[in-house]
Amino acid sequence: MNRRDLLTLAGASGALAAVPFARQALSRPNDRPADLPSEIRIGYQKSSLLAIAKQQKLLEARFDASVAVRWVEFAYGPPLLEALGAGRLDYGYTGNAPPIFAQAARAPILYVAVQPAHGGNVAIVVPQDSSLRSLRDLKGKTVGVAKGSSAHDLLVAALDSVHLSYNDIKPVYLVPADAASAFATGAIDAWSIWDPFLAIAEVTRKARHLPLEAGVDEQNAFFLAHRDFCITYPHVVAGINSEMAAAALYARSHRDEATRLFAAATGVAIDAETLAIARTEFDVVPVSETILQRQQGVADRFARIKLIPAPIRVADLAWTWAPGG
Repeated sequence: MNRRDLLTLAGASGALAAVPFARQALSRPNDRPADLPSEIRIGYQKSSLLAIAKQQKLLEARFDASVAVRWVEFAYGPPLLEALGAGRLDYGYTGNAPPIFAQAARAPILYVAVQPAHGGNVAIVVPQDSSLRSLRDLKGKTVGVAKGSSAHDLLVAALDSVHLSYNDIKPVYLVPADAASAFATGAIDAWSIWDPFLAIAEVTRKARHLPLEAGVDEQNAFFLAHRDFCITYPHVVAGINSEMAAAALYARSHRDEATRLFAAATGVAIDAETLAIARTEFDVVPVSETILQRQQGVADRFARIKLIPAPIRVADLAWTWAPGG
């Protein structure tokens, strides 16, 4: 089956309709590798392309029927990376910061693909009636953020951009659900967060963005694999990457359908999900030197303010994926 063959759109009462994502099956006798694993353990978040792959059974369709695909859900990136580094997962997806902390902790992981972004899906927000108008107004204020997340990097980078130090604010480390409650009740002055939580806050709370300098919110997201799994099954990792690229291509070309799919996966109201998907860049590509340089900048920021104990070299964890190879 050609990679761009389409699955048939089908619906059933109480079930999510299957979407015609492109894929290339590896289950044919002439092209199925003999060294497939018995199980592939995937860590996913409901707001990622992996959630769509799970609902559409893209990986189950790609690999031999003897390969069990086990999906493990996480609320956000850091605990997912902890599980990946500990060998409880084989493949997963996170924002840009969790791999930095994982590498600093010597986790055996590799960057295997990237979902590039040029900003828009993350922000530092305040209540609509807040007196805070600029990033400099955050001095001395409480800011909710998920520790070790992409929003954590956004907060550090934003403060840097206006020459405030991390010590100038009072960070409150909260997982997204708890931060949403704290934001709604006024327990925190500001919140650094990503979509779809950002979109929910905008729609339901009329959250207002604090202006950011150009480029501060450009944060890539990554697909990662456990090093041993990647070394043992490189063709499997490449196959998963290819499915993610095909899913991204479809979502980019069919945003209305992608919005419905993500809303079903996340339980987010359609108006908030529409806002989030409209500003999402759907693309999955190999990790380039430019991507690595930007990720190194994240690592250097965290090392400078001692959020990680020592500098790291991000390129040491890069794995080469050659799409179509």
